This record gives sequence, structure tokens and C-alpha cells, in this order.
Amino acid sequence: HYTAGQPGIQQMVRRLKEIIHRIDNQLFVHLEEQGLDFFTFSFRWMNCLMLREFPLPCVVRLWDAYIAEPAEGFSTFHVYFCAVFLIYWAPQLKQMDFQQLMLFMQRLPTGKWKPGAEIETLLAEAYALKYHFHSSPKHFTWPPPSSPPMPL
Repeated sequence: HYTAGQPGIQQMVRRLKEIIHRIDNQLFVHLEEQGLDFFTFSFRWMNCLMLREFPLPCVVRLWDAYIAEPAEGFSTFHVYFCAVFLIYWAPQLKQMDFQQLMLFMQRLPTGKWKPGAEIETLLAEAYALKYHFHSSPKHFTWPPPSSPPMPL
């Protein structure tokens, strides 16, 4: 992840974009229409593993869940958590223009969160999302491939 060009982080951002496209296309389209590139806001999420988004007790709880994952919790499960986290704000985000989106994404209102209800709910939803998508890699083919021509 932390090599020249950071291909691992770029892959995580692409995966996040694919997940949002699949589970909340309205949000995906709104962000695209407003010109908000996923890399702009989610690079920090991938690079800092949410350390800058939450108070430390929440980060400890989150990272504990990542460590408990059988394999690649920090690189795989983290993307699902980020997707659920973005969807959590979707009703508000869909009402914002580019400038409002940028300001909101840079200063998310999570400063007073505790490692209770919100984090636990997001983790549970991330587990469910991972369960539905991770075993089915064809769900992540984005943009969707065109159908092969029918044989004659």
C-alpha cells in the first residue's frame, strides 16, 4: 500500500467506488454530478485508517475489529467499513453541492462519537456488506462489462 504510486490505496479507493455504485447508485451519481472524486475524500480514510475521522476510543474499537478479521482486515474489511460510513451520511450528502460536500467530508461531525452505538452499528453493517459482496468478485466488475455477442 505504501509503495511508489500507492497502488494498494488506489485499489481500495476503486473498490469503495465500486461498492457505492452498487449499493447506493443515487449517492454515486450525485457525487459524480457534483464533481467530487472519490480519491479526494477517501484517500485519507484509506491512508490513515479512519484515525483522523474518529476519537481515539472509536478508532481502537474499529481497529480491534480489523485485527479480528481472519485475513486482510485492514485492507479488505476497511473498505466495507468506509462504504457503510459513507452511506451513513448519504441522506445529507445528497442535498449538498460540491463546496458543501468538500467542507463536510473534510470535517465530519464524529468528534463526539463514543465506541458504542454508531461504531457498533457501522461495524455490523460492514460485516453484512462484506458477507454479501466479498465472496462474489463479479459484483465488483465496474463499469459493468457489455454482454458478449450471442453465438450464431
